[in-house]
Amino acid sequence: MNASTDTRARLAQAAWRIRRYALRMGQVQGQGYIGQALGWADVLAVAYGHALNLKPEDPHWEGRDRFLLSHGHYAIAHYAALIEAGVIAEAELDSYGSDDSRLPMSGMASYTPGMEISGGSLGQGLVIGVGMALGLKHKKNPAFVYNSMSDGELDEGSTWEAAMSAAHHRLDNLVCLIDINNQQADGPSGKVLGFEPLADKWAAFGWHVQRVNGNDLPAVLAAFDAARALQEAKPRVILFDTLMGKGVPFLEQREKNHFIRVDPPEWQQALAVLDQSQPEGAAA
Repeated sequence: MNASTDTRARLAQAAWRIRRYALRMGQVQGQGYIGQALGWADVLAVAYGHALNLKPEDPHWEGRDRFLLSHGHYAIAHYAALIEAGVIAEAELDSYGSDDSRLPMSGMASYTPGMEISGGSLGQGLVIGVGMALGLKHKKNPAFVYNSMSDGELDEGSTWEAAMSAAHHRLDNLVCLIDINNQQADGPSGKVLGFEPLADKWAAFGWHVQRVNGNDLPAVLAAFDAARALQEAKPRVILFDTLMGKGVPFLEQREKNHFIRVDPPEWQQALAVLDQSQPEGAAA
């Protein structure tokens, strides 16, 4: 097996485990933003298993790449990735959303190791990311800042102000990751407020743009590598088209899956369906 094939196999195993961790946390509370976690798992697997320069034993290491969870309601997905990366112990997932847990239902930096910001007020992550990236440059710190956000945040004016600012300051250490799942609490994102042609808009704002299938792991891997290797002095954005509920067909097919509540037996059903697609070598 060559290195590329080995990397892809390893990341496929990681993505599967991230999905499984998220489902197990959802089972604890009987509800949650599971659709997003399943859809975003491939991106998180590549981020935490390949792209990010981290020391899991030292989440505050100054040389680390920063991963900002702007869409704080994706916390269940981020916790799963942090468990996979070894920042959080797997045993903690049973405390998800409970009193005194380090894993609250919305991401909070004061609670969780590896959580850089308290997200959730949508449209703020990229703003913070611009400041962080600019600060790292002033300190001559070569670390990257990755901002993870949802397509619903494209409705926010602060997002586009930050986009202009990042291009103005030529922040080539800033990578924005956008989940295009076309789902918001109020309905399809494109109907709430149309955002296409999205790639053209980001390019016009001065960013290097890629758009890929966010559930095609080799394409995700190539996009991360290209963003990191780019020699142009400009910020980078990757637009990921994803399917909410990816990996569990009966959740994929739900008309409304922004926030999922299922009956207790369905959690076991979802885990059983996911286990049928377990990659070779992946341990549950």
